[in-house]
Amino acid sequence: MNTEKLHNAKCFLFDMDGTIYLGKQLLPGAKEFIQYLANKQKPYYFLTNNSSRSRQDYVKKLQTLGLPTPADKIFSSGEATAIYLQKQKPGARVYLVGTPSLKKEFDRFGYELVETQPDFAVLGFDTTLTYKKIWKLCDFITADVPYIATHPDINCPTEDGFMPDIGAMIALVAASTGKHPEVIVGKPHAPIVDSIVEKTGFSASEIIMVGDRLYTDIALGEAGLTTVLVLSGETKQEDIPDSPFQPDFVVEHVGELFDLY
Repeated sequence: MNTEKLHNAKCFLFDMDGTIYLGKQLLPGAKEFIQYLANKQKPYYFLTNNSSRSRQDYVKKLQTLGLPTPADKIFSSGEATAIYLQKQKPGARVYLVGTPSLKKEFDRFGYELVETQPDFAVLGFDTTLTYKKIWKLCDFITADVPYIATHPDINCPTEDGFMPDIGAMIALVAASTGKHPEVIVGKPHAPIVDSIVEKTGFSASEIIMVGDRLYTDIALGEAGLTTVLVLSGETKQEDIPDSPFQPDFVVEHVGELFDLY
């Protein structure tokens, strides 16, 4: 196995759900490998498509799991969506389908969160979702308000299995309106790749993406990142052969990176 790509990496990106932890459990080797990178002064960031939580939520969760992490090490599709919209129209009126934590992220960027006449309709991973929210979102989309989704994940891994993620809600909205998001920001789409390169200061070819989903984490290989698939979350070994997105490396969990790196 040629591990040159790993040895030449300038920066590591780690997915969180299913890669660093599952529910309230830190996954094998995660703490040790992150500490190893810190000791070597190798840049790393946590990159998650989960837009239901803010950066501070993740700081608290990782702290609870025994992995103290500064907020600037965490980058979510929610924050990336706020950055993307800021480039389109600073201070825009936004109808946001999202958790209170995601709303705080948008507040931090100065958006006006509204129930009428929005400039954009944004669908996030909303664990506080109600029928009224989806109904209103569909009304705006039908009226041709620009429709943005924070990420495409179909399911979110948990200790007990999977919970429906935003991809399932995108399908629901499409069934009602006949429309899909005009832009999806999160992995593996172009807006978040642009944001990663801008945030880290490294080119795509200098970055390693470690994650558990073929169609989001490993699909970043199409943008030039080197990819490592962990089998500790959504993807199983039997899913790999038929995927259009093939990882550069496959490990059972993050701890096995010690054997490669």
